[in-house]
Amino acid sequence: MKQKVYFKTFGCRTNLYDSQVMMGALRKYEITQIEEEADVVVLNSCTVTNGADTHVRSYISQLEKKSDAKIFLTGCGAHTKGESLLASGRIHGVFGQSEKLKIDTLLSKEKPFYDLGDLNYVDKSVVDDFVGKSRAFIKIQEGCDFRCSYCIIPFVRGDARSMDESRILEQIQRLALNGFGEFILTGTNVGSYGKRTETSLAKLMKKIAQIRGVRRIRLGSIEPIQIDDEFLEILDEPWLEKHLHIALQHTSPKMLKLMNRRNLYKTDKELFELLASKGFSIGTDFITGHPGESEELWDEAMVNLVNLPLTHVHAFTYSKRDNTSSATMKPEVNGKIAKKRLHELEKIIKEKNHIFRKSFAGELDVLVESEVDGLYHGYDQHFNKIVVESKDDLLGNWIKIQDYEPREDFNYAKL
Repeated sequence: MKQKVYFKTFGCRTNLYDSQVMMGALRKYEITQIEEEADVVVLNSCTVTNGADTHVRSYISQLEKKSDAKIFLTGCGAHTKGESLLASGRIHGVFGQSEKLKIDTLLSKEKPFYDLGDLNYVDKSVVDDFVGKSRAFIKIQEGCDFRCSYCIIPFVRGDARSMDESRILEQIQRLALNGFGEFILTGTNVGSYGKRTETSLAKLMKKIAQIRGVRRIRLGSIEPIQIDDEFLEILDEPWLEKHLHIALQHTSPKMLKLMNRRNLYKTDKELFELLASKGFSIGTDFITGHPGESEELWDEAMVNLVNLPLTHVHAFTYSKRDNTSSATMKPEVNGKIAKKRLHELEKIIKEKNHIFRKSFAGELDVLVESEVDGLYHGYDQHFNKIVVESKDDLLGNWIKIQDYEPREDFNYAKL
């Protein structure tokens, strides 16, 4: 009887993709989606913040109390915490992202090991199914050439490099044949796709859209400076989700400079207003409490934020990462103040999102992804959650909704 493997994935969509690659490469083991059944647990970790590291350690602690499963660590946290966790005997093996196709061999190793592999590898794997998912995550690139002062990710993912276009298209063709209609393009820095290979993100998306069965294409986070004239030309295409997640990180010009960001508030505002005029909902990333964020700069940032047509936010308090420029910057911001600012920011965007949903008068194009207590959950073209009450089984279906109620946190419809 084959041993059962449970995959626990933390962090970004790139990790979700990598977990699917590992699942697809397993031959000697059986995949389980029930943690309690597992003989082996693979932790695909995130290390973007101290909180991310804490979540991984907490999960290991919980697992140790209730299970004898053998634990393996991969993902970004393998580079920052793998050595110490291995030395303490809490995990059996550590391996880098480049080694994931060797998973059968790695999980079979009797002796503890530490193998980070090659930080400059280019992923050549092809995924033709996504276990337990209704949308497909497609990794199109790896690594980042940006050197934002607070970020450790380039040091654990390497410099930007693009996946082979033919493999990306082959993968989407296979997934489309298997019934997937929505594709999320992901990576460490998605907008850098095509750099040094004489192509671009916009060119790739046009080719993906021509594949039969592709209904909607969504992007992971993209940088403002990566939305160039060529990208602007595809904004009216029906296959492009009417939601873009554009990483700002801050809206104070001085803070952007301290963070070594490449975006400028003035041009960010012009871009966001253009996108809003075309009906897009817009999300962003934002860090509160970065060193140097005075009360004056915070107030300026919030005035600027209110003037942006934002609808979604992925915000978090600053987390000091060793070996980054921000780690030595002064003055530091008290953690309680950073958290208070986070809540203030999230409240502003929540209100903006509600206003956006109430003002939209068109039809919602929804992919139903899950069913909870007789209610169906999905996301529309603006990446807004909708809960649907229906006597029919809607799971996995695309539905059009005209009549709905924009509640505080989501839209609601009864069919």
